[in-house]
Amino acid sequence: RGGSASSSCRTGRPSHRPEGGLPEVAGVVLAGGRSTRFGRDKLAETYRGMPLLQHAVLRLGEVCSEVIVVLAPGSTEPAMPPGMSVVFAYAPDEGRGPLAGLHAGLSIARADRALVAAGDMPDLQTRVLLELLHVADDAPVDAVALQDGDRYRPLPCVVHVRPAIEVAHALLHEERRALHDLLDALRLAIVDEPTWLALDPARRTLFDIDTQSDLEG
Repeated sequence: RGGSASSSCRTGRPSHRPEGGLPEVAGVVLAGGRSTRFGRDKLAETYRGMPLLQHAVLRLGEVCSEVIVVLAPGSTEPAMPPGMSVVFAYAPDEGRGPLAGLHAGLSIARADRALVAAGDMPDLQTRVLLELLHVADDAPVDAVALQDGDRYRPLPCVVHVRPAIEVAHALLHEERRALHDLLDALRLAIVDEPTWLALDPARRTLFDIDTQSDLEG
Protein backbone atom coordinates (compact mmCIF):
# COMPACT_ATOMS: atom_id res chain seq x y z
CA ARG A 1 0.00 0.00 0.00
CA GLY A 2 1.12 3.53 -0.55
CA GLY A 3 -0.66 6.82 -0.78
CA SER A 4 0.27 9.65 -3.08
CA ALA A 5 -0.68 13.15 -1.99
CA SER A 6 -1.43 15.92 -4.43
CA SER A 7 -2.48 19.50 -3.83
CA SER A 8 -5.63 20.84 -5.44
CA CYS A 9 -6.16 24.47 -6.42
CA ARG A 10 -9.75 25.20 -7.38
CA THR A 11 -12.09 28.15 -7.53
CA GLY A 12 -14.91 28.48 -5.02
CA ARG A 13 -18.46 27.42 -5.80
CA PRO A 14 -21.76 28.70 -4.46
CA SER A 15 -23.17 27.30 -1.24
CA HIS A 16 -26.34 25.52 -2.33
CA ARG A 17 -27.63 22.05 -2.98
CA PRO A 18 -26.62 20.70 -6.36
CA GLU A 19 -29.27 21.08 -9.03
CA GLY A 20 -31.40 17.99 -9.51
CA GLY A 21 -31.21 16.88 -5.87
CA LEU A 22 -28.49 15.64 -3.58
CA PRO A 23 -25.46 13.80 -4.94
CA GLU A 24 -25.20 10.06 -4.34
CA VAL A 25 -22.92 10.37 -1.35
CA ALA A 26 -23.07 8.74 2.08
CA GLY A 27 -22.55 11.15 4.95
CA VAL A 28 -20.82 9.28 7.78
CA VAL A 29 -20.80 10.93 11.21
CA LEU A 30 -18.40 9.33 13.69
CA ALA A 31 -20.08 9.52 17.09
CA GLY A 32 -18.60 6.62 19.05
CA GLY A 33 -15.82 8.37 20.96
CA ARG A 34 -15.42 8.22 24.73
CA SER A 35 -15.40 12.01 25.36
CA THR A 36 -12.52 11.44 27.79
CA ARG A 37 -11.30 15.04 27.86
CA PHE A 38 -14.84 16.39 28.16
CA GLY A 39 -15.76 14.22 31.13
CA ARG A 40 -19.23 13.15 29.93
CA ASP A 41 -21.08 12.52 26.68
CA LYS A 42 -20.28 15.77 24.91
CA LEU A 43 -22.40 14.94 21.86
CA ALA A 44 -25.53 15.24 23.99
CA GLU A 45 -24.54 18.72 25.23
CA THR A 46 -26.42 21.73 23.91
CA TYR A 47 -24.58 23.87 21.40
CA ARG A 48 -26.39 26.83 19.86
CA GLY A 49 -29.81 25.54 20.79
CA MET A 50 -29.55 21.83 19.91
CA PRO A 51 -27.55 18.73 20.85
CA LEU A 52 -24.00 18.97 19.53
CA LEU A 53 -24.29 15.83 17.41
CA GLN A 54 -27.27 17.16 15.47
CA HIS A 55 -25.22 19.98 13.95
CA ALA A 56 -22.89 17.62 12.08
CA VAL A 57 -25.82 15.44 11.05
CA LEU A 58 -27.66 18.42 9.59
CA ARG A 59 -24.63 19.74 7.71
CA LEU A 60 -23.95 16.38 6.06
CA GLY A 61 -27.65 15.98 5.33
CA GLU A 62 -27.48 19.17 3.26
CA VAL A 63 -25.05 17.63 0.75
CA CYS A 64 -25.48 13.83 1.06
CA SER A 65 -28.18 11.45 -0.14
CA GLU A 66 -27.93 9.34 3.03
CA VAL A 67 -26.58 9.97 6.52
CA ILE A 68 -25.07 7.24 8.70
CA VAL A 69 -24.29 7.90 12.37
CA VAL A 70 -21.74 5.51 13.87
CA LEU A 71 -22.19 4.86 17.59
CA ALA A 72 -20.22 3.00 20.23
CA PRO A 73 -21.32 -0.61 20.76
CA GLY A 74 -24.36 -0.86 23.01
CA SER A 75 -25.18 2.84 22.77
CA THR A 76 -28.75 4.12 22.82
CA GLU A 77 -29.76 5.82 19.61
CA PRO A 78 -29.61 9.59 20.21
CA ALA A 79 -32.32 12.00 19.16
CA MET A 80 -31.96 13.23 15.60
CA PRO A 81 -33.23 16.42 13.94
CA PRO A 82 -36.99 16.25 13.40
CA GLY A 83 -38.01 14.83 10.04
CA MET A 84 -34.51 13.69 9.12
CA SER A 85 -33.85 10.12 8.01
CA VAL A 86 -30.71 8.69 9.60
CA VAL A 87 -29.28 5.17 9.67
CA PHE A 88 -27.32 4.05 12.74
CA ALA A 89 -24.28 1.79 12.66
CA TYR A 90 -22.30 0.45 15.59
CA ALA A 91 -18.56 0.11 15.98
CA PRO A 92 -17.77 -3.57 16.60
CA ASP A 93 -15.68 -3.18 19.75
CA GLU A 94 -15.14 -0.52 22.39
CA GLY A 95 -11.87 1.36 22.17
CA ARG A 96 -10.74 0.33 18.69
CA GLY A 97 -10.56 3.89 17.52
CA PRO A 98 -12.13 5.94 14.75
CA LEU A 99 -10.93 3.66 11.97
CA ALA A 100 -13.11 0.81 13.23
CA GLY A 101 -16.06 3.17 13.43
CA LEU A 102 -15.49 4.39 9.89
CA HIS A 103 -15.25 0.82 8.63
CA ALA A 104 -18.59 0.03 10.27
CA GLY A 105 -20.22 3.06 8.67
CA LEU A 106 -18.80 2.46 5.22
CA SER A 107 -19.88 -1.18 5.33
CA ILE A 108 -23.56 -0.20 5.20
CA ALA A 109 -23.21 2.75 2.84
CA ARG A 110 -25.20 2.50 -0.39
CA ALA A 111 -23.26 5.19 -2.25
CA ASP A 112 -19.84 4.83 -3.85
CA ARG A 113 -18.43 7.87 -2.05
CA ALA A 114 -18.61 8.94 1.58
CA LEU A 115 -18.20 12.33 3.19
CA VAL A 116 -16.90 11.73 6.71
CA ALA A 117 -16.99 14.06 9.72
CA ALA A 118 -16.89 13.81 13.50
CA GLY A 119 -19.95 14.30 15.63
CA ASP A 120 -18.20 17.06 17.58
CA MET A 121 -17.69 19.29 14.50
CA PRO A 122 -20.73 21.59 14.67
CA ASP A 123 -19.67 24.35 12.27
CA LEU A 124 -18.92 22.46 9.07
CA GLN A 125 -19.31 24.84 6.15
CA THR A 126 -21.41 23.60 3.24
CA ARG A 127 -19.23 25.23 0.60
CA VAL A 128 -16.13 23.48 1.92
CA LEU A 129 -17.91 20.12 2.00
CA LEU A 130 -19.02 20.63 -1.61
CA GLU A 131 -15.45 21.49 -2.59
CA LEU A 132 -14.22 18.20 -1.11
CA LEU A 133 -16.85 16.37 -3.13
CA HIS A 134 -15.97 18.22 -6.35
CA VAL A 135 -12.30 17.30 -5.99
CA ALA A 136 -13.24 13.67 -5.29
CA ASP A 137 -15.25 13.71 -8.54
CA ASP A 138 -12.51 15.26 -10.66
CA ALA A 139 -9.21 13.89 -9.35
CA PRO A 140 -7.96 10.31 -9.90
CA VAL A 141 -7.75 9.63 -6.17
CA ASP A 142 -9.36 7.51 -3.44
CA ALA A 143 -9.66 10.24 -0.80
CA VAL A 144 -9.64 14.01 -0.32
CA ALA A 145 -8.74 16.01 2.79
CA LEU A 146 -8.05 19.62 3.78
CA GLN A 147 -4.63 21.13 4.26
CA ASP A 148 -3.92 22.55 7.72
CA GLY A 149 -0.53 24.24 7.85
CA ASP A 150 2.19 21.76 6.95
CA ARG A 151 -0.09 18.74 7.32
CA TYR A 152 -3.63 17.70 6.51
CA ARG A 153 -6.63 17.09 8.73
CA PRO A 154 -8.22 13.63 8.58
CA LEU A 155 -11.70 15.09 9.14
CA PRO A 156 -13.72 16.12 7.30
CA CYS A 157 -12.71 14.02 4.34
CA VAL A 158 -14.17 12.24 1.35
CA VAL A 159 -13.33 8.62 0.56
CA HIS A 160 -14.32 6.26 -2.20
CA VAL A 161 -16.07 3.52 -0.30
CA ARG A 162 -14.71 0.31 -1.80
CA PRO A 163 -10.95 1.03 -1.59
CA ALA A 164 -11.42 2.63 1.83
CA ILE A 165 -13.17 -0.46 3.19
CA GLU A 166 -10.48 -2.78 1.82
CA VAL A 167 -7.59 -0.75 3.19
CA ALA A 168 -9.31 -0.12 6.54
CA HIS A 169 -9.94 -3.85 6.94
CA ALA A 170 -6.25 -4.61 6.41
CA LEU A 171 -5.13 -1.85 8.76
CA LEU A 172 -7.45 -2.99 11.53
CA HIS A 173 -5.95 -6.46 11.31
CA GLU A 174 -2.60 -4.79 11.92
CA GLU A 175 -4.08 -3.06 15.01
CA ARG A 176 -3.89 0.33 13.30
CA ARG A 177 -6.67 2.58 14.50
CA ALA A 178 -6.09 6.12 13.22
CA LEU A 179 -7.80 7.78 10.27
CA HIS A 180 -4.41 9.18 9.24
CA ASP A 181 -3.26 5.58 8.70
CA LEU A 182 -6.09 5.04 6.25
CA LEU A 183 -5.65 8.28 4.32
CA ASP A 184 -1.87 7.83 4.15
CA ALA A 185 -2.45 4.43 2.53
CA LEU A 186 -4.92 5.71 -0.07
CA ARG A 187 -4.33 7.89 -3.12
CA LEU A 188 -4.98 11.21 -1.44
CA ALA A 189 -5.67 14.68 -2.83
CA ILE A 190 -5.28 17.62 -0.46
CA VAL A 191 -7.30 20.79 -0.94
CA ASP A 192 -4.82 23.59 -0.26
CA GLU A 193 -5.51 26.20 2.38
CA PRO A 194 -5.94 29.20 0.04
CA THR A 195 -8.70 27.32 -1.80
CA TRP A 196 -10.79 26.23 1.16
CA LEU A 197 -10.11 29.31 3.28
CA ALA A 198 -11.61 31.41 0.49
CA LEU A 199 -14.81 29.49 1.23
CA ASP A 200 -14.41 29.51 5.03
CA PRO A 201 -12.17 32.39 6.16
CA ALA A 202 -12.88 31.78 9.86
CA ARG A 203 -11.76 28.12 9.60
CA ARG A 204 -14.98 26.95 11.25
CA THR A 205 -15.01 23.71 9.27
CA LEU A 206 -12.09 22.43 11.37
CA PHE A 207 -13.54 23.55 14.71
CA ASP A 208 -14.32 20.72 17.12
CA ILE A 209 -15.45 20.45 20.72
CA ASP A 210 -12.93 18.87 23.09
CA THR A 211 -13.59 20.64 26.40
CA GLN A 212 -16.53 22.34 28.08
CA SER A 213 -15.05 25.75 27.32
CA ASP A 214 -15.22 24.91 23.60
CA LEU A 215 -19.02 24.95 23.85
CA GLU A 216 -18.75 28.72 24.12
CA GLY A 217 -16.88 28.83 20.78
